[in-house]
Amino acid sequence: MVVEIITPDAKLFEGEVNSIKLPGTNGGFEILNNHAPIISTLTAGKISIDSDNGQKESFEIQGGVIEMQNNKIIVLAD
Repeated sequence: MVVEIITPDAKLFEGEVNSIKLPGTNGGFEILNNHAPIISTLTAGKISIDSDNGQKESFEIQGGVIEMQNNKIIVLAD
């Protein structure tokens, strides 16, 4: 699945991933390939990504919104 993490200043990440863990407003959650469509708000915390190439990356955010649809995730982060 494809993930884009966008802030008001820059695009932090774009690429194919196996999974992504997010700090949801009601608790952390993980999204895997072929997940049902979802829209959720995010709170301050860490986004963790497990890329297709085996790399692990993480990003600290102050909040935001995520949308998952058709194996594409867009994160609008502060």
